[in-house]
Amino acid sequence: MLDINQIRRLLPHRYPMLMVDRVLEVTESAAVGIKNVSANEEFFQGHFPEYPVMPGVLIAEALAQMGAILIMSHTPNPENKLILFASIEKCKFRRQVVPGDQLRIEVEFIVRKTSIAKMSGRALVDGKVVAEGVMMCQIIDKPADAIA
Repeated sequence: MLDINQIRRLLPHRYPMLMVDRVLEVTESAAVGIKNVSANEEFFQGHFPEYPVMPGVLIAEALAQMGAILIMSHTPNPENKLILFASIEKCKFRRQVVPGDQLRIEVEFIVRKTSIAKMSGRALVDGKVVAEGVMMCQIIDKPADAIA
């Protein structure tokens, strides 16, 4: 299990774009985490004030971040690497995510090589799939001029 401080060591994302609150499990080929969807999320101010729904693109972002955590958990010197997502394919949104939901984020490797990875991911609320897709990314050395 990884807490928020350990997650921050693996990901460059920070509030309000950090979409993983806790990692429950990381194995050689898969990872599971959660995002607690609070009524206080900034995006609910505009999406939609009278009928708040988590934007699908942010659910896809949560899948991508969980995928990055899976990769970085198995990468030597992760502080010197960046994960750049190249594509999300077959992304489907099946149900709405609303304030009070707990998003369970599951990812697993389809292909993992030194500099690329392809993963499948799905997000669930109360055991029901709300979104799923296949992601491709590249693992690169962090540029020397990257802000620490």
